[in-house]
Amino acid sequence: MQSSSQQRRLRLGLFVQPVGQHVSGWRLTENLGSPTDIDWLITLAKKAEAGTFDLFFVGDALATSMYRLPSTMARLEPLTLLSALAVNTRRIGLAATASTTFSDPFTMARAFSSLDHISRGRAAWNVVTSFSADVARNFSRDDMPNHAERYGRAREFLDVAFKLWEGWEEGAVQPDAASGRYFVDEKIQPINHQGEHFQVQGPLNITRSPQGRPVIIEAGSSADGQKLAAETAEVIFTAAASLEEAQTFYRSQKDQVVAAGRNPEHVVIMPGVMPIVGRTREEAQALWKELNSLVDIENGLRQLSLRFSMDMSQFPLDGPVPEVPLGEGNQSRVKLMTDMAKRENLTLRELAAVAAGSRGHRVIVGTAEDIADDFQLWLEQGGADGFNIMPAVMSEQLDLFVELVIPELRRRGLFHEDYEHATLRENLGLPVA
Repeated sequence: MQSSSQQRRLRLGLFVQPVGQHVSGWRLTENLGSPTDIDWLITLAKKAEAGTFDLFFVGDALATSMYRLPSTMARLEPLTLLSALAVNTRRIGLAATASTTFSDPFTMARAFSSLDHISRGRAAWNVVTSFSADVARNFSRDDMPNHAERYGRAREFLDVAFKLWEGWEEGAVQPDAASGRYFVDEKIQPINHQGEHFQVQGPLNITRSPQGRPVIIEAGSSADGQKLAAETAEVIFTAAASLEEAQTFYRSQKDQVVAAGRNPEHVVIMPGVMPIVGRTREEAQALWKELNSLVDIENGLRQLSLRFSMDMSQFPLDGPVPEVPLGEGNQSRVKLMTDMAKRENLTLRELAAVAAGSRGHRVIVGTAEDIADDFQLWLEQGGADGFNIMPAVMSEQLDLFVELVIPELRRRGLFHEDYEHATLRENLGLPVA
């Protein structure tokens, strides 16, 4: 596939699972790292920076029972981790997942502003709403707030955070030894927010950060999730199993951004994808086959049960996937997986293997040229602005992606040769907040 002279460039994030995104990936690596070993995580961040990834993207979960996987059972708190990575990297963006459901906006705004200062303008916040009852029980509740309440809280949470970040204007710090004045008081304002969920006086007790505010990332394909993203997100992390599905989501989300009075060019849509990279197609296919042969179906059933908010072990493994109501759980991923099951006529066993293996994201198996062809098609046909890369085996598959796929993307003019700016906002083509 040939590149055109006017084509856009891809944005690439590395979605980090320190022991590999595929549930069996850790069993095939020759250099197994620990999800709590800071030296290992620094190594991965430096590999990603050497490949000029735009983002080092750290997920999170607030309950160990959610997936029973090495990277989710034991993990470093994302903001703490990224603060350490900030002083061991120089150019790559640093994205941390943090939930609005059981957090406080003042504390969260201060923490992300701190990360933006420490990284000199490379911080991003992946805003999520928690959905598991197991999480609720870790925060003194018997059950999770309903879907509408979680998103209502999230919208107000972001409103408060934005006000806090905007409370410090440019030029608020002007040390004047002669007068003894350090701050320009009129450039630092309280917010005096009184809302349904929060009452916050402000101002924030940290100076304006290099980006004005961190880049805001959101994920979610439900109606509430798309509306919130249209109003507030700058990067959207999504899951799509086919180009047609991706195009539908892309058009819908960009239209909603316009309806919200925003520039659609200032919202970057990045589906997750697991590339299985081989020097030959046969090598890639052999790895994919081996990974799937090691899948624990019981683990897959547990993941489906948590995603679907119902016990999937009660149904026949070799029967069809049962009808699953969207309910109050993770609606976007439920729909993605049930649509996949219908489209591909999967049995429950087969869907459980997919759930455990790729965790619901698209898989591309092939050479660097195959993967570049796919990425170029999605970019040019309006399916994505970029991708969150999820290496199945860490760090072997990350190494191959950097060694083989990124040079092929550059050869086609689809990816930058090096970082062009100092801040994440600038590198993503986003305006200063």
